Amino acid sequence: MKYVCLIYGVEEQLNAMPQDDLDRLIEETAASDEELRASGHLILGEALEHVHAAMTVRVRDGKLSATTGPFAETVEQLGGFVLIEARDLNEAVRIAGRLPSARVGSVEVRPVIDLAREHS
Repeated sequence: MKYVCLIYGVEEQLNAMPQDDLDRLIEETAASDEELRASGHLILGEALEHVHAAMTVRVRDGKLSATTGPFAETVEQLGGFVLIEARDLNEAVRIAGRLPSARVGSVEVRPVIDLAREHS
């Protein structure tokens, strides 16, 4: 089953990190991705631009609106994600717990629904 691991962190905290610590976190993340890829768990993983680059899109009454910047008052922002294949939620949680970003932020693990299968 597929799971998305949504990686949250406090951008100000990451921006304030000494460059050596940030470089080490990035290197550990790349190594973690490679390990997950080699074990057959990693399907896709990407880091996201800072929240100020985000656009929030809504359609109400047929009209599209797009707003910039943060769309919710939260301490942590979505910073990236990995899409993994895991046997069950327990395995997905164990994998998420090994992600280096879990040490400096949080990782939300959410099962992916196969809409085609659910509605056939």
